[in-house]
Amino acid sequence: MSYEYERVATPAGGLRLHLNENTAGCSPAVVEALRALTAVQLAEYPDYDEAIAATARRLQVGRDSVLLTNGLDEGILVAAMVALRDAVNGEAIVVVPAFDMYAACTDAVGGRVVPVSLEPDFGFPLERVLAAITDRTRIIWLTNPNNPTGQSIPRDAIAGIAQAAAGALIFIDEAYVDFGGVSLIGDPLMQQFPRLIVGRTFAKAYGLAGIRAGAVVSQPETIAALRRVTPPYSLNVCAAVALPAAFGDTAFYDWYLNQVLESKQLLYTALAQTGIEYWKSDANFVLARFAGRSADVQSRLSASGIHVRDRSGDAGCRDCLRITAGVVEHTRKFVTALEWLV
Repeated sequence: MSYEYERVATPAGGLRLHLNENTAGCSPAVVEALRALTAVQLAEYPDYDEAIAATARRLQVGRDSVLLTNGLDEGILVAAMVALRDAVNGEAIVVVPAFDMYAACTDAVGGRVVPVSLEPDFGFPLERVLAAITDRTRIIWLTNPNNPTGQSIPRDAIAGIAQAAAGALIFIDEAYVDFGGVSLIGDPLMQQFPRLIVGRTFAKAYGLAGIRAGAVVSQPETIAALRRVTPPYSLNVCAAVALPAAFGDTAFYDWYLNQVLESKQLLYTALAQTGIEYWKSDANFVLARFAGRSADVQSRLSASGIHVRDRSGDAGCRDCLRITAGVVEHTRKFVTALEWLV
């Protein structure tokens, strides 16, 4: 079986509540930094010193513990390369539902994907993950909080997996941790298990999806192994100047996180009032089950210019739609449309 990323249609207009983007856009400070770029800077290979230093400060790690990547996608790819490139019959455990790129990158470097489904009601399947670990396991992909469920993984579960899979990389994708999860960065587990890798993206809370900037954090020896297979200029100069500007505007970051928090509460209330099952989320989206109606509801919302993501094809997500929680004004428009539909 082969794997690839499921590309989603990009609507020409309307509310994009289907891709977990920052619905407010990026900080004005980022726009100013991009406008200040000169013709000479665009003609030269970028220098990353300031961006690396700013990222290390933001994540509170040493410079040798962080690697900037072209979106977190590149971080996922280089981790798969390091884990699986020299393995014979190497395997990668993927707790599903999950981001398509884990399986796609595993497959791309010749690894075998071993899927393990979440428990009913999306509980974390610790015992089945532990049972799936063998001497062929080279990497384990975990999303914390999960996409599309928004559920966080208990810390003890991560510790148990790292203990049981001592020879494997454990990749913790924290793309959504800004919105309510608990990061492993700075946790003693990172020291105890040097093969733990934390992936971060600046697409969500900082609104830099179009810039393509991410980072991976681990112990210096693990980062050095990842750096050896990462292209030397994978970030463009726009990303290099955008990151320090984004991190510097803490007021914008805090404002947007509060918008997401308020939007999630609005969604919980609206879904409960209409009798729709949903799951409280540590991310910037809410998953809801529209029993037997997900395709129809999505289609009718789209016709009104509000785009949400149908996740019915994911393990355990039958009839589920995922709704991005971003700017409160946008969420109110969704709630109004939902009330008319149901």
